[in-house]
Amino acid sequence: MDTRPMRADARRNYERLITTARTAFMEHGTGASLDDIAKRAGVGSGTLYRHFPTRDALLHAVLRERIDALLAHAEDLLTGPEDAEAALGRWLRTYLAGAATPRGTSTVIIEAMSAEWADTGLGAAAAAICDALGRLLDRAQRAGTIRTEIDPRDLLRLTNAIGVASERTPEPGAYADRMLTLLFDGLRTG
Repeated sequence: MDTRPMRADARRNYERLITTARTAFMEHGTGASLDDIAKRAGVGSGTLYRHFPTRDALLHAVLRERIDALLAHAEDLLTGPEDAEAALGRWLRTYLAGAATPRGTSTVIIEAMSAEWADTGLGAAAAAICDALGRLLDRAQRAGTIRTEIDPRDLLRLTNAIGVASERTPEPGAYADRMLTLLFDGLRTG
């Protein structure tokens, strides 16, 4: 692996591609044309693929800050004073709000959870998200408020399914919140 720092022009192209891709993904969803992204960034397709060999590598670069913030939020909730069930619910709502844009993010995370994605940036991100969710879920299960047979991977898939469904509604946030409330009714003990 090349560990030399990027030349200044390569760094500018890299940053311009991420900024342009972020805009394109927000406008057109995760399926936005990579050739269009390169063109809008003022670089050739070869430059885009040199920096980001796959769509998933580019999408991971665009989402990296958001994923890092989500993981940090889980850590804060794990050590904070909020009760375990409320912390789990708050984190899932934060997760869904972040997955709502760009459109298609929930689908990408579901796909990234599969074994063939394990060696990709998005696969590693999905694993880290699942791990964070697992720790929040375990805490709520140990507190006795959430059923013990719930698996974090299944819960993440269900949450992403809510995200996918909410993309197709006129009020995605309200829909997602309603569905999470129903989901929690099924997760609770008793």
